[in-house]
Amino acid sequence: HVQLVESGGGSVQAGGSLTLSCKVSGDDFGRLSMAWFRQAPGKEREGVATIDRDGSTKYADFVKGRFTISQDNVASILYLEMNSLKPEDSGMYHCAARLQAGWRWRPSDYPYWGQGTQVTVS
Repeated sequence: HVQLVESGGGSVQAGGSLTLSCKVSGDDFGRLSMAWFRQAPGKEREGVATIDRDGSTKYADFVKGRFTISQDNVASILYLEMNSLKPEDSGMYHCAARLQAGWRWRPSDYPYWGQGTQVTVS
């Protein structure tokens, strides 16, 4: 059973930076493809960035050039480095995992989720 625990959220001013972390336990980290999603109040959950088992990545257009997804295979941690933050980046950020390879953008494709970490940009 895969368990995910996010951390690193907070409040920042527009233009600032934050790095989110997602500690993974319960399965071989190398078997997982993972993603970061976010959800603002009253809006649907949306994919931000995804990383496949081989480390290849894809980004939503609205974060390209500003966010970077990466992983530490030794420590079993997924990261999301966020720069040039905008107020519209505010929301609850969740990491998600699946045991199959490949990039996926639908929340329903991911059976494992963390509880989320709040990001507020003002």
